[in-house]
Amino acid sequence: MENPQIKRVLMSVTDKTGVVDFARTLVDEFGCQIISTGGTARAIADAGVPVTPIDEVTQFPEMMDGRVKTLHPRVHGGLLAKRDDEAHMAQAAEHGIQMIDMVVVNLYAFEKTVASGADFATCIENIDIGGPSMLRSAAKNFASVTVVTDPASYSSILDEMRELGGRTSYETRQQLALSVFTTTAAYDGAISRWMGRQLDAEGGEYAPSVELGLKKKQDLRYGENPHQSAAFYTRDDYPNAGTTLAHALQLQGKELSYNNYLDLDAAWAAVREFEAPACVIVKHLTPCGVCVDENVTRAYQRAHECDPVSAYGGVMAFNRPVTGETVAAIFDNKQFVEAIVAPEFSGDACEMYASKPNCRLLATGGVNAPGEAVEYRSVEGGLLAQVSDSVAEDASAFEVAGEVQPTPEQMEELLFAWRAVKSVKSNAILIAKDNASVGAGGGQPNRVNSARIAVEQAGEKAKGAVAASDAFFPFRDGFDVLADAGVVAVIEPGGSIRDEEVIQAANEKGVALVFTGHRHFRH
Repeated sequence: MENPQIKRVLMSVTDKTGVVDFARTLVDEFGCQIISTGGTARAIADAGVPVTPIDEVTQFPEMMDGRVKTLHPRVHGGLLAKRDDEAHMAQAAEHGIQMIDMVVVNLYAFEKTVASGADFATCIENIDIGGPSMLRSAAKNFASVTVVTDPASYSSILDEMRELGGRTSYETRQQLALSVFTTTAAYDGAISRWMGRQLDAEGGEYAPSVELGLKKKQDLRYGENPHQSAAFYTRDDYPNAGTTLAHALQLQGKELSYNNYLDLDAAWAAVREFEAPACVIVKHLTPCGVCVDENVTRAYQRAHECDPVSAYGGVMAFNRPVTGETVAAIFDNKQFVEAIVAPEFSGDACEMYASKPNCRLLATGGVNAPGEAVEYRSVEGGLLAQVSDSVAEDASAFEVAGEVQPTPEQMEELLFAWRAVKSVKSNAILIAKDNASVGAGGGQPNRVNSARIAVEQAGEKAKGAVAASDAFFPFRDGFDVLADAGVVAVIEPGGSIRDEEVIQAANEKGVALVFTGHRHFRH
């Protein structure tokens, strides 16, 4: 059918950005009648734009604190009637229903209400009923109705109406309809997720079904390899979403790649484990330098010293703002960096990195606490879900398993190593000295090979160092490798049927052995 002339427009928006100017242009340039509700009608009228209150159309007052105002046949009949169906149009005429050609609606800010910490009753009141109903009605009948949800699209819609003589194209209406159903699906998903969390105590930790509410942020150049296409999606309902990596502000640099995001996620997760100033350098999802220090620049320098060869071309994460001093240290090392994520970057840091425009700088605006949420991983045909690996590490609850007591300084080092080893792929061994990693081995099918790799990387620095193993030693051989290299204290979960063999090895070699009682696998 022919693209219909837009004559009657129904407006009801929570986000009133640009709505008055949009209404004024529709009236002045195209002679449209504006119908509106509540606060939207008042804003339009106060600006001197003619507006018809919704109750004049429905012949029924808004009632129940605004819960009932647009749920009426004179609204939904005007949206759903097929313009080329004689029976539909005859019934509309019989009941005094006039057609509505455009709907401008956005929804109650339910997710923002939840995020604000509002109580249960307030969240319930911010579940929009009439808005989604109007949007769905209009979108279903996109053949005749233009439906607008995003203020950013007002300008382009007006331009098309000017071009087409007060009309929009079928293709535009169809695309807008798709946007509506995407919007309402995400909205319902947000309500479902919130309601599910309220019922956790009754229904268990994992709901029978999950709506993730993913929104595409960008297409990526390619995936892990150039022959794989890829895209990046974000979640707004994630705890402290504003300070997550996904919502970080990119200050400069090329577009992030699939692999960049994976490496940055590993680095950001690792650096958030520490309260003191810390730096983590990651290459191919593996930390090649982890350090905490009183000064964040010094933390970087020592993290870099752990494995400067691997650090070249990696990504970095800081849990403190990056300043010009830190950037100068990076430049002094002539280190090529793919990307850096930090809470913020000082003005001089940004100015200095402007000379290296390919490096991506991402500012999160803060440091979100580790864990606190269910995380998902895809497998063919499904998703795995688990609570993030977040444990309040309490050294006083650890068990000294052998005869040798670690010194307070060694226990502090062991706690650092225990937090750092979480970021290494299992089977994971990490050697640390002076609150910096000096050797790491991971991703090996057996733990003894991981120990050998860590010792080889540490070299002479293994002497007098401490080590962490993300899971128990199934045999004493891996422990022996560390002890023979000069490691003086080891922390591991314990729990092996051969724990006594490992304890015996610790006693024989004079090495302190600490059991945590929990492991930190990272597959």
